[in-house]
Amino acid sequence: MNANTINTIASSADAVRATGRFDSNSQDVPLLEVRDLVRHYALPREKLFSPPAQVQALNGVSFSVQPGRSLGIVGESGSGKSTIARLVMALDVPTSGSVRLLGRDLQALGRAELRAARRDVQMVFQDPYGSLDPRQSVARIVAEPLEALDETTRTEQRKRAGESLAAVGLRASDMDKYPHEFSGGQRQRIAIARALITRPKLIVADEPVSALDVSVQAQVLNLMQDLQQQFGISYLLISHDLAVVNHLCDEVCVLHRGVIVERGTPQQLFAHAEHPYTQALLAAVPRAEPAAAPT
Repeated sequence: MNANTINTIASSADAVRATGRFDSNSQDVPLLEVRDLVRHYALPREKLFSPPAQVQALNGVSFSVQPGRSLGIVGESGSGKSTIARLVMALDVPTSGSVRLLGRDLQALGRAELRAARRDVQMVFQDPYGSLDPRQSVARIVAEPLEALDETTRTEQRKRAGESLAAVGLRASDMDKYPHEFSGGQRQRIAIARALITRPKLIVADEPVSALDVSVQAQVLNLMQDLQQQFGISYLLISHDLAVVNHLCDEVCVLHRGVIVERGTPQQLFAHAEHPYTQALLAAVPRAEPAAAPT
């Protein structure tokens, strides 16, 4: 990415903030703060007069993310990771507890305030094939968050879409193409460009590389790391793979059956994991076998 592209994106970010971006003046307020988060889901009733059974997806989860820092949530399928992502994006309502963005409880916001908050938090989904509408051009897909905010013209949206695509290493000429014309890694770059277009402070990435080949995973993770350094973005990275969060995150929370059982830096967890569940996750990380000595 060249300096002109970086400066253009930074200028655009300043312009968006000047139009009422959800913000905080305090340097001490965490970017994201999750407190005692509980989410239970009722199952279909099996008997007419008996209460429905419940799935306890989350049970008292708490963590925070500081500006410019990244947090990984690691656990196997069914541990509650994606439930956290939906609650942070205000796509679901907690049974109890709170999700605060820059000090404000997302569930307490009105529709207009929540829309303003969503400028600052965007999401990248797991499946680069299913998350992009095959009937829409890349320009329309990337500009979709701006269109939802209804604060910019089509001309401005297209201009910003081109800037976002350039930031993730794609060309302006790609804007008029369609998702089927791209590889899996390129599609995930398009998804990242879409998340980047509102110049968010936080990107929630739910298994962003698990559907990609290993070599492409490294490229996408390196891109996310570069974007963080250039724009000061924070990530909430959801993954089942400790090796992925080790690449990108400053801190890791290990989630098991809806409870955080261990937390620390990736280096601490890799070297001194204490909980048996964390140790099992580490044991599942592939390691290169030493080459056999010639005979």
